[in-house]
Amino acid sequence: MTGYAKGRATKGEILDRALEAFAAAGFRGMSLRELASRCGITHAGLLYHFPTKDALLMAALTHRDEADAGLLRTSGTGVEQLAGLVDVVRHNESRRGVVELYAVLSAEATSPAHPAHAYFVARYERTVAHAVDAFAAAAREGALAPGVDPAVAGRQLIALMDGLQIQWLLTGAPMVGAVRAHVQAQLTRPLP
Repeated sequence: MTGYAKGRATKGEILDRALEAFAAAGFRGMSLRELASRCGITHAGLLYHFPTKDALLMAALTHRDEADAGLLRTSGTGVEQLAGLVDVVRHNESRRGVVELYAVLSAEATSPAHPAHAYFVARYERTVAHAVDAFAAAAREGALAPGVDPAVAGRQLIALMDGLQIQWLLTGAPMVGAVRAHVQAQLTRPLP
């Protein structure tokens, strides 16, 4: 393995461990020294790759987004795209740590002073826009129930998904069935 490839592998390992650590302790609850120890490297070694905790957080969030980029359906019918959002919920039920990380960090990032505030604002804008676009496509296809506003339905769906994630983390309440039923109630055609 070349030095460059080894450095990339080390950075990837650090980012994976950082996601786990931030999920367990939150952004504010984890020091760079603790993160370095969890990654099996020195504090100086961690700083070589990520000079600040803020830089590490943003790189870890970007790393996670890149790994999950293929989960959302951005093509196909509106109904298929909405079914894809149900599939994302199903996938999230298999990775508690990632769901916990995003629940903790999105709550912490409501403060404009948090280093990930702008990231989460942009992420919600993208996520809601995707859901709105999927409902709008379903409307154009004649698959949206009468009286359903795509803009409202999209925002409601994302709010439902986030609220169910908190319930799932706290009580184990299943998410997929509730999200699927909610989406289906907005449609005139069955979800695939």
